[in-house]
Amino acid sequence: MKLVLATRNKHKLQEIREIFRLPGLELVSALDFPELEDVVEDGATFEANAVKKAVSLTQATGFWSLADDSGLEVDALNGAPGVYSARYAGEPVDYAANNRKLLRELEGAATRRARFRCVIALADPSGPIRTVEGRCEGTIIDELRGRQGFGYDPLFVPEGYTQTFAEMDGPLKNSMSHRGRALAAAEKTWGEILRMGL
Repeated sequence: MKLVLATRNKHKLQEIREIFRLPGLELVSALDFPELEDVVEDGATFEANAVKKAVSLTQATGFWSLADDSGLEVDALNGAPGVYSARYAGEPVDYAANNRKLLRELEGAATRRARFRCVIALADPSGPIRTVEGRCEGTIIDELRGRQGFGYDPLFVPEGYTQTFAEMDGPLKNSMSHRGRALAAAEKTWGEILRMGL
């Protein structure tokens, strides 16, 4: 009863395992298949990237697979960094460099409204693909705060809170984050499918 998570990001993997719990479901990840090459995320949308990763992993392993693509959209930057969130400052992925670039780009901005979005795709070896989405609205602050989480978490304050994601403990962040909301939707929407399909 395996579901393969299409990620090698240990932070993301930990978040998914903390949130997505279905009885009898064994979660493994791309880390368990080191021979597989990373999928090139060249889609124009989060959904396109999530679907591509899920389908590729299912075809390669023969198991059901779950893939997400997520990122930060900043209104003052016309939705950037968007699908380029992880590599906003270039290759290789460098969270600190991404945060520095984001702060530079927002200097003097009249608004700092932003949102995290996450699209999750579920691929069935027999062919069907399903997707759900989660969002978290908030604001980008002008200095790093907190040591938890990863990525843009030290700069993002969710709507209705004063703490950044990086200042919150895991359960609090997961209760409202884009990924937490997407995984909750996935569990609600696909729980029965997974129990039957696996």
